[in-house]
Amino acid sequence: MSDASWAERALILVLLITSIGLFWWRFRRVLNIILGARPTPGYSVEPLRPRIRRFLWEVMLQGKVIEQRPLPGLAHAFVYWGFLAFGPITINHLATPFGLRFLTPEAGFGSFYFGFVAVWAMAVAISITGLFIRRFIVRPRWLGKVSPESGIIGMLILTLMLTYLAALWIGDESPSGQGIWWIHTLALLTFLPLIPHTKHLHLVLSPATVFLEREGFSAIPPLSGDEDFGLDTGKDVTRIDALQAFSCVECGRCSEHCPATNTGKILNPKEVILGLRGYLDEHTAAGDVPLLGTHISEEAVFQCTTCGACEFQCPVGIQHLPVMIGLRRGAVNTGKWENEYGTKLFLNLERNGNALGFASNERQKFIEKNGIPLFDGTQEYCLWLGCMGAYDPQGREIVLALTRVLRHAGVTFGVLRKEKCTGDPARRLGNDLAFTQVAETNIESIQAAKVNKMVSICPHCVRTISTDWKEAGATFEIEHHSELLARLGPKLPGASGTKEKVVYHDPCYLGRYREKYEEPRAVIERNAELVEAERSRERSFCCGAGGGQMFLGEEKGKRVNVERVEELVATGAGVIGTACPFCQTMFRDALGAVTQTPPKLLDIAQIAAASLPVKAE
Repeated sequence: MSDASWAERALILVLLITSIGLFWWRFRRVLNIILGARPTPGYSVEPLRPRIRRFLWEVMLQGKVIEQRPLPGLAHAFVYWGFLAFGPITINHLATPFGLRFLTPEAGFGSFYFGFVAVWAMAVAISITGLFIRRFIVRPRWLGKVSPESGIIGMLILTLMLTYLAALWIGDESPSGQGIWWIHTLALLTFLPLIPHTKHLHLVLSPATVFLEREGFSAIPPLSGDEDFGLDTGKDVTRIDALQAFSCVECGRCSEHCPATNTGKILNPKEVILGLRGYLDEHTAAGDVPLLGTHISEEAVFQCTTCGACEFQCPVGIQHLPVMIGLRRGAVNTGKWENEYGTKLFLNLERNGNALGFASNERQKFIEKNGIPLFDGTQEYCLWLGCMGAYDPQGREIVLALTRVLRHAGVTFGVLRKEKCTGDPARRLGNDLAFTQVAETNIESIQAAKVNKMVSICPHCVRTISTDWKEAGATFEIEHHSELLARLGPKLPGASGTKEKVVYHDPCYLGRYREKYEEPRAVIERNAELVEAERSRERSFCCGAGGGQMFLGEEKGKRVNVERVEELVATGAGVIGTACPFCQTMFRDALGAVTQTPPKLLDIAQIAAASLPVKAE
């Protein structure tokens, strides 16, 4: 097409301007919505190094896409890498009719590069065909409703690849070659304006989304003053929220791993993000209409267990949990959410200082009865009991097992004289007032006691104290007991003789939130034979207690804890190992409904303590 006529050049120029204009017409509106949203409170682009590292891994190398869904992920990666390789070829293609060609397939670097891209063209053609078959024929249920635009985009990509390969074989200057050139050009100019009108907008936005996402897993943004109640109306949506909403690729990975979606609840995290996008499309980020309603279901938002599976799996950097909890904040802090169980929980925190509603002196009785020392500043660790460790019978057994191990290993510890709930359930349900009140009281007690290091049996307490309390004024150095027990391993005897099989359940707040997978397994393997469940480590299935769900009454659909226990029991292990008192309580409730001969249910501290000599008691 190097000898294009003036008429052909004029036609190409008109088509090119039209294509770019149609692209910009839609993309400009999206960009204006994103930029028109309010700044994200507490947000900073620094430090840059982890952002650059994440960008290279997740965007350029497509690491997360491939790692979490290998076959379709690799196919997607080939399409992406192929498009990067095609960049110079596309520019060269459009420049050719105007006599501005800078690459030729006949000689030099051009000869190499055209052949190099031909390999990618074949890889892209095979990959896009596989993805088309998966989306429109195999149709995994997690994809949900498949838009016809996806099929059109797929066919256009395939057309671009095949016409490129055909042009190499036939040549540009023959009548057939010129026909192929025009088909390639029209496919390219049709593809461009479709991008901002479809889920393929992520091609433009997702690199920025990944680079600019909030630092920290499930990082709940701070409120920006007394008039900030969370995500109530469009005016409360931040730029990061809006950017992420328009970046959704609708792949369904979040839905595939969501415990609520898997057990028949209304909640589908993908639909929440798409609902936010739909709201912004209709009302923009200046809307006064409540976010919860037409586009986003309030019931769905309050079914979230905050397990983080959705956020962990998302390949385009969408952070679902800040949105979920932001929407809860908007409903709770403005008094719009009405729930008798939630009200009871908040009253328990206000009146008794714990989520279970027990009188605070019950904690003191437990401490005195079992001779647990008070922290006086000389001990190495302050043992944080938490609500479950202080009041729940099974939680108390875990605490006592841990104290046996610590004493055997020569680790000194003590507990605070007074301790309230960390505020985790209130924080996750969106009640900032209740959370702040208990957090501030605890912070004063810990600072007064001059605590340096803390340890807890509860991953929820660890997360809240180490991260969420920052919004209430301070955070502290605290670790989960699995981390301490793993380090103490050489000082503990370990099991002798035949080892019992233990299937370990990864708690969400220890695994995905804290990335602690090896430490609890190390504790178990010193004392038992470890068995892995079908879903484990970062893909572990939630117990159903998180996000305040443990306190919100009976679930709709199948119970999450039953779903998980069925999977754990199916391994045939004689013991279910846990590392979270919430998980243990949820599983204890579910075991009776799943089997008449349930396996034993033990925390890793109890597993470690079982090998100790009797004199250690």
